Amino acid sequence: MSNAAHKMRIGIKPYLVIILICLYTVRNILGLDAVRLSDLKVKQTAIISKVNRTLDGDTAQTDLVASRLETLGFVPGTKVQVITKGIFGGDPILIQVGFTRFALRKVEAEKIEIEEGITA
Repeated sequence: MSNAAHKMRIGIKPYLVIILICLYTVRNILGLDAVRLSDLKVKQTAIISKVNRTLDGDTAQTDLVASRLETLGFVPGTKVQVITKGIFGGDPILIQVGFTRFALRKVEAEKIEIEEGITA
């Protein structure tokens, strides 16, 4: 290793590591890092925990697409599975709910929060 490599060492302060761990833990406890249906990989199964029905945090306006998804069967407690994803950018996503399959755009699948770790 050259002298230049030894001079380029970056030191991480222990208190910064503790702060990062605390922030990560708080985000997970508060559910700020919600997992979306669009995040699932092919053949993964999950349970729907929530459908976001508001537009960009505006509680007065209901999202019609989210309402339609709920009407189609995307309701909390329902098991969903990603069957396949499109070739270019993973859009659309083929989702199975019960015995019915739906092709959703990523934008639509991002409205659905899920609980991962469910085995098929």
